[in-house]
Amino acid sequence: MHSASPPRVDNLSWLERLSPWPEEFGLGRMHELLADLGEPQRRYPAIHVVGTNGKTSTTLMAAALLHAAGLHTGAYISPHVRGWSERIQVDGNDAGLEAALARVRSHAAGATQFEVLTAAALAEFAAQEVAAAVVEAGLGGRFDATNVLDASVVVLTNVSLEHTELLGSRREEIAAEKLAVVSPGAHVVLGEAEWEAQARAAGAESVAVADGSNLALAVAAAEAFLTRPVDPAPAEAVRVPGRLERRGEHPLEIWDGAHNLAGIGYVLPRLPARDYTIVCSVLADKDPDAMLRALAPLGHTFVATQSPNPRAVPATELARIAAPHFENVEALADPTAALAHARTLAGADGAVLVTGSLYLLAALSLDA
Repeated sequence: MHSASPPRVDNLSWLERLSPWPEEFGLGRMHELLADLGEPQRRYPAIHVVGTNGKTSTTLMAAALLHAAGLHTGAYISPHVRGWSERIQVDGNDAGLEAALARVRSHAAGATQFEVLTAAALAEFAAQEVAAAVVEAGLGGRFDATNVLDASVVVLTNVSLEHTELLGSRREEIAAEKLAVVSPGAHVVLGEAEWEAQARAAGAESVAVADGSNLALAVAAAEAFLTRPVDPAPAEAVRVPGRLERRGEHPLEIWDGAHNLAGIGYVLPRLPARDYTIVCSVLADKDPDAMLRALAPLGHTFVATQSPNPRAVPATELARIAAPHFENVEALADPTAALAHARTLAGADGAVLVTGSLYLLAALSLDA
């Protein structure tokens, strides 16, 4: 008698079991995977979006502008907030994630979670015969899985200190890692003028500097790609989950995935003036103390929690870091329990801010 074979897990469960981090950073696995898939990334031109903050918004806005101009357009973003399927989009709609993963799975032995998702996106765009793709980088640029595009337009949104153990301890080093995606002859759009010399040294044929807003970057990228002016209205209509997202009114509840000090700095002046009860999780490599110090003027009460990401600071440790900055500090490791408690503390007439990590928002969205 033959024993039954173990049941094959569905593609999404398989994806979730993959390692999010490689044992060694490099593009070898990605090139092998794409070669097995027939080099799908060669079948359409692309805009490549790199930077510290604002990448997702810029990517989705640029894709909306290309679609409004009449192009069948793919967009790839990370991480997600509402579900894995939002990472791969075509013409503003989530693509079929199961089918996209199935196309890649048999070729993906040894690949990481992000490499699989990136390959699935690039192959899905080829299968749907898009005329253009806008692709957001994950970590850095030089060894990021998305650095396989030979993109005609590259956007560098901004540069802040992040992943310093991998990208370098100075902004100039980090900018060089991100601009390593530039192919000779590419057009580069910068949110910060200080990187123009580095962009040209990386091989840019032309460089444009936008005013630093995500909308301005998206418009400049789309115009460089199309070589003509565009109407910004379709980009202005884009709403990105987890970015100043109003989730409730009694209490007022706002979710924002600001995940570093620069992100917090962007959010602070854009929030309604209220005394917030703050629910927060932060990854250990993001300078938690500086982030919590920046959040302190928003309110007196802080509820520390932790996302499922293995790099998240434990809730009790985050509470210890928060103690000098807030009058009232509590720790609840479970994000759902932490949010429920914050709502109670705020009361119907109060306000709650959920922030510090998109991984926190994603965990809460699963239970929403």
